[in-house]
Amino acid sequence: MRKTFKNSVAIILALVISSIQCFYLTVHAADSSNENIFYIGNTVNTGHDTGFSKNDKITEDDPHFGWELGKFYISGYTRIKNSENESPIFLKTVGDTVTLWFELEQNIDKLNDNEELSICDDTNGYDEYFGVEKTDFGKGTLIIRHTDYQNHTVDPVIYTNYLSASAKQNEAVKVELCEEGDYEVALDYEISKTNFNIFGWKPLPSYYNYKVFFKFSVRNGNCMVYPFDVKTGDELTNKSITENGFYLDLAKSRYLNIDIQKQIRKDGAEGLTEDVRFNKPAKDGEEYTDEGIYTITVKNIYTDQTTTKVIYVGTDDVLKAHVATGLSISDVEHQLALGGKVAEDGTLITASNETLPVIEETNPTDGDSNKKENILSTVNKNQNSNEKPIWFIWLYIAIGLIAITAIIITIVFIRKKKKAESDNDIYSNSDRSVKK
Repeated sequence: MRKTFKNSVAIILALVISSIQCFYLTVHAADSSNENIFYIGNTVNTGHDTGFSKNDKITEDDPHFGWELGKFYISGYTRIKNSENESPIFLKTVGDTVTLWFELEQNIDKLNDNEELSICDDTNGYDEYFGVEKTDFGKGTLIIRHTDYQNHTVDPVIYTNYLSASAKQNEAVKVELCEEGDYEVALDYEISKTNFNIFGWKPLPSYYNYKVFFKFSVRNGNCMVYPFDVKTGDELTNKSITENGFYLDLAKSRYLNIDIQKQIRKDGAEGLTEDVRFNKPAKDGEEYTDEGIYTITVKNIYTDQTTTKVIYVGTDDVLKAHVATGLSISDVEHQLALGGKVAEDGTLITASNETLPVIEETNPTDGDSNKKENILSTVNKNQNSNEKPIWFIWLYIAIGLIAITAIIITIVFIRKKKKAESDNDIYSNSDRSVKK
């Protein structure tokens, strides 16, 4: 009885643990499915020994008709900018890792479950598009070429014998981590078709060349530039004031349009006025140390976002207050004439019984830009954290029912055990009475 009871309890515990594991795996799979994934690439027939240059459609008479060797896909991006006539552009933000994957779906020695079709060694393969000379391609060759932000195209990276040495059937394999730039990718492979099989001897097979080819680009989805004090190295935010000057760090965002405008004060015919001295594109690492008010405008052409930062370099109290408060120079001078003072950080301390004019914000601040940038990377997370899918509720109910059932079964076994022990005591007493 005790052995049966222990076994029953062990079975109940195993059921509960199994249910919890099932719950974890289901939740984990659901979380993983929230990642952005984009499948890319089409297969074409390139003839035979043409340098994979042809681009013929796969027809019904083609041995490759009706099935795919595998799939390429891209993950780890925040948004995709796609159109019918252009290659897809993947936008990434802070924390994103854009990655290219390949998942082999076929047994390369028995394609489409057909023993007459297999990936064969292409010993004299070459690729005309990438300029790859004749070499032993092995069982499939993967070629990747990258063009950086300076429009410099590097030599293609070539992975020969890729389908046999690197790819794994029914398993996604990481191909490359993708930084900003433009990419061209091709998978070249040759198929052998058996025409005659004479007791294992397969003479005069037919050969066919195929290519999976695609292009894509990766861009930074943010719209930020980071000014730093040239002496202290501290980051300067919008409406910052520094006597030392600043330099710009583009944080490797190579495809942003960044313009900078400088304004100074000079004695004019009608007093002190603002004077625009230059308005030009900004450079990564460039320093700005001359006195003036600098307006930095950042434009991301792929997201249509704009960020503006204003920084003052100098010691003029009027310009400090103008930048820090947003008041016009004439308003600042008026407040100073009434007895107001300017603090070190540009804050305007008005005279008693005086109030500052209402300021209408016209340019986006750091906060506004950060809100737009955060939308790119957190909107999906917020939705997932605030909305519980209905299957969560059913899983909770199922686990609760299993737990209650386990408790009830345990109680029943305990009662049966006690009853059996009680019956044994009665029989024992009865036997003793008979012996007496």
